[in-house]
Amino acid sequence: MKKAFAIAVLLLITGQTFAQKVKSNSEKMNTSKEHYTFQLSDKVLRQKVSFKNRYGITLSGDLYLPKNAGNEKLPALAISGPFGAVKQQSSGLYASQMAERGFLALAFDPSYTGESGGEPRNLASPEINTEDFSAAVDFLGLQKKVDRNKIGIIGICGFGGFALNATAVDKRVKAVATTSLYDMTRVMSKGYNDSVTPEQRAQTLETLGEQRWKDAETGKPADSPRNLPETLKGDEPQFVKEYFDYYRTPRGFHVNSVNSNGAWLVTNPISFMNMPILTYVKEISPRPLLLIAGENAHSRYFSEDIFKAANEPKELIIIPNAVHVDLYDKVDIIPFDKLEGFFNYNLK
Repeated sequence: MKKAFAIAVLLLITGQTFAQKVKSNSEKMNTSKEHYTFQLSDKVLRQKVSFKNRYGITLSGDLYLPKNAGNEKLPALAISGPFGAVKQQSSGLYASQMAERGFLALAFDPSYTGESGGEPRNLASPEINTEDFSAAVDFLGLQKKVDRNKIGIIGICGFGGFALNATAVDKRVKAVATTSLYDMTRVMSKGYNDSVTPEQRAQTLETLGEQRWKDAETGKPADSPRNLPETLKGDEPQFVKEYFDYYRTPRGFHVNSVNSNGAWLVTNPISFMNMPILTYVKEISPRPLLLIAGENAHSRYFSEDIFKAANEPKELIIIPNAVHVDLYDKVDIIPFDKLEGFFNYNLK
């Protein structure tokens, strides 16, 4: 059962499971690209921005600014995630909440997804998605309202791993926090709780290699079946039901989100399979690290393992009774006051 669950997690995040041909229920959801899945605070201004990363890809972001900011320079936060989400979902909510608390916050779409550039679409990369965070730091450091010596990062879900990786290599980042952390390179190469066998890994790599020839022959990369089904049958793993409850219902649906409305490329896992992004997590120190995870989250062990591996100063907070997706949007569960205190103290 554990091994089956592990493989189910791996297949879901690579976009190769639970595909069904059933009637769409998208008419129940807001399908406007301008739709946000949360209410903007009346104490915050939101402005669309764009900036380029080191690979020349134009990233699309929303800049959140406290209305009462005045002329003072502000501490700033770059925020992205979850893996497969867009800035109109969790990262935008976090940015709005943190701007209300006095930070200038940038929520952005990663390369190849959402309103950001990059071809082909629906592609992820451990290197480029790490770079996306550093590009956001570039952008924030050029803003007149920002104190460039007071820049931090918040990474949600899979972008928690990229946030840590970016912080390790980019010394301009003064503090980093993650919620519902996933190490995408670990889970894609080893499965949930590292239970994928060497034989299974080898077979996956054989299949991906064959797919590359198919893509080369057709001249374009193939899409996987959609990430999440149109409807649930009822016998899916609990974590799939929880993802569905966020991405495939009016609660969190967004037409631009890969998890809400699409699928990753079949070959998406290739670059994740032999590039462990958190090799240098100890080098975040002496800058502070805050890890937040749900008590009942299937992903909890990622945060616990990183907490063990990282050097001080570090802190791990386990939210009682919370599951993975609770930390996407439930403002009564996400410890925003803790995040505020953490960054206020460490972005001095």
